[in-house]
Amino acid sequence: MSEQVQKVFIVDDDASFLRGVERLLRSNGYVTECFSSASEFLTQLSLEATGCVLADLRMPGMDGMALQQTLARSANPLPVVFLTGHGDINTGVEAMRRGAEDFLVKTAPRDVVIAAIERALARDFRERRARIHRLELQSRFDRLTPRERQVLSQVMLGRLNKQIAAELGIDERSVKRHRTNLTRKLAVKSVAELVQLAIEAGFSIAK
Repeated sequence: MSEQVQKVFIVDDDASFLRGVERLLRSNGYVTECFSSASEFLTQLSLEATGCVLADLRMPGMDGMALQQTLARSANPLPVVFLTGHGDINTGVEAMRRGAEDFLVKTAPRDVVIAAIERALARDFRERRARIHRLELQSRFDRLTPRERQVLSQVMLGRLNKQIAAELGIDERSVKRHRTNLTRKLAVKSVAELVQLAIEAGFSIAK
């Protein structure tokens, strides 16, 4: 998997503060992009973009909390660090409950801001890899036929070939053939590996 350069996307309607934070982050080696509104940022955000969002809370139009919610529901849910001049305990708790990496005031020490950004970037890397892994798994399972899915459900229930054959109304030779197809299509070598992969992919056992 090729990795793109992670960016810190800074979203704040205060132009002078935006420039100041950008200078700070670039002087510390970060790649940045600046936006004066949440809507401008969302319009230009690509599905391939990696990194995190450093956002103000109160902005004209879409505010920081709405931006956080929109990102969380999107196909590219970048982690959000709030850096605001209008923070309060209740809002901070709500932001964290909704998944913000941190909630800081604009007077926070530089090292605290940098530490929060580092955590957010690391989180984006972990979560992105997990999403890609799930998609790769799903593509493998999408190749299974309906009958192979039935057999896989029986295997996950711990049933033997004879039991599976009786349950599905087919002969044992057919069960063995379907199991061979399962291991080939899913690229596994053992029943334990097969079951673990199915669990990771969120495969639902047929009733």
